[in-house]
Amino acid sequence: MISQFRRTLDVTLQWVVIGQMITLTVMVLVAVFYRKFGASLSWYDEVASIMLAWITYYGAALAALRRQHLGFDGVLLRLPITIRMTAFVVAEVLVIGFFSILAWAGWQVLAVVGDEHLISLPWISVSVTQSVIPIGAALFVICELLSLPDSWAATRVGRSLEHPEPHMTRS
Repeated sequence: MISQFRRTLDVTLQWVVIGQMITLTVMVLVAVFYRKFGASLSWYDEVASIMLAWITYYGAALAALRRQHLGFDGVLLRLPITIRMTAFVVAEVLVIGFFSILAWAGWQVLAVVGDEHLISLPWISVSVTQSVIPIGAALFVICELLSLPDSWAATRVGRSLEHPEPHMTRS
């Protein structure tokens, strides 16, 4: 059941990020077209920066689910097993702790900006645009936890999730 949820979340996040990237691309092209003909769009800059933030948060959650963030697997996998597993646990606690605090802080931000609206599109609430902070951070934590068992097992046997072949040590 968890593996099915993980696959569903992976596909959903892929389509969300792809949809956001297509939307941002179309917005940029339309804005360039308008600017070329002397009619600049007043809302473009504000909305494009918000879209970029959304792509970043949802893309980060997808990368966490797939364990594709930058890391030091080569260094980690060369450590003795006890130090390797300790480093793994410490890193996971720090990452999950950071994103948990970010989700909480993002929720607090929503309370502060509750009745504000975008400057260029006054019918859109800032709380809608800033909701990406707590939602994206919570998604990151969920994705990190869902990918934890596979990552734990791979680290324990000394292999990278990106490179599934067993780790080779030099003699």
